[in-house]
Amino acid sequence: MVRTAAPVEHDLRALDRLQLNVTRRLDGLLHGDYLGLLPGPGSEPGEAREYRAGDDVRRMDWPVTARTTVPHVRTTIADRELETWLAVDLSPSLDFGTVGMLKRELAEGAVAAFAYLAGRGGNRIGAVVTEGGPARAIPPRPGRGGARSLLRTVTTLPRGEGAGDLAELIDKTRRHARRRGLAVVISDFLEDEDHPSDWTRELRRLAVRQQVLCVEILDPAELALPDVGVLDLIDPETGATVEVQTGNARFRARYAEAAAEQRDRIAAGIRAGGAAHLRLSTGSDWLRDIAAFIAQRRHLAAYR
Repeated sequence: MVRTAAPVEHDLRALDRLQLNVTRRLDGLLHGDYLGLLPGPGSEPGEAREYRAGDDVRRMDWPVTARTTVPHVRTTIADRELETWLAVDLSPSLDFGTVGMLKRELAEGAVAAFAYLAGRGGNRIGAVVTEGGPARAIPPRPGRGGARSLLRTVTTLPRGEGAGDLAELIDKTRRHARRRGLAVVISDFLEDEDHPSDWTRELRRLAVRQQVLCVEILDPAELALPDVGVLDLIDPETGATVEVQTGNARFRARYAEAAAEQRDRIAAGIRAGGAAHLRLSTGSDWLRDIAAFIAQRRHLAAYR
């Protein structure tokens, strides 16, 4: 059954249950004291200090060494101390679902998961959110308390009107993320084809200083239509309706082909923007998919 959502007040107890589920599942699926998303010693320049035996000579600070005539190295801020920013698209196109949850609910779950992963390492976590209309910034706060506060703020923002502007969301995130760190863009990446925005260009600009991950939210019915007879479909962003006959095999084939091309364009745009890509579906175990993605990143980082 196709589900669409009307604006509702969030039950804070439900948010607490979501956060508890995320914490328990990810702790069980991922191992290690630090479950951060940015492995490695860090890349944000810190203070200069005198060289000690065993220091990496690649971190020599030659200007300070020349000025003081004493060898100095430039330290870096540990990854767990860096800021993480979430760019969260909760525009009306996410008020859709066919397999037990809405895309909006999955996006909120992704917010909880990535805020938890960043907060566990002590990172400061901020967000820029669009509910349809202008994007709004939530200042960064540290740790688990910051993650909990951010989730509640994100899910209780008042709804806007009309479609959100993905390019504007990413641009505003870049303007707020002044320190080098991680930016996670959570969206279904669906746009009005008559008025597309250049979100790929904004991704490239964001990736100049940030490590960027794009989390694509989708529902299985967006990839292939089931054979369920006549369906009345409503565009949640414009209110436009269309009647489709899903019993027509040729129509379903054309739909699947067009959907595949659309997803290929989204994936190509994310690659061109220099970002990593994680696809989450309302029809899968999305927490396990997140854990598998992070485990793969750790494995690749170990061999760099």
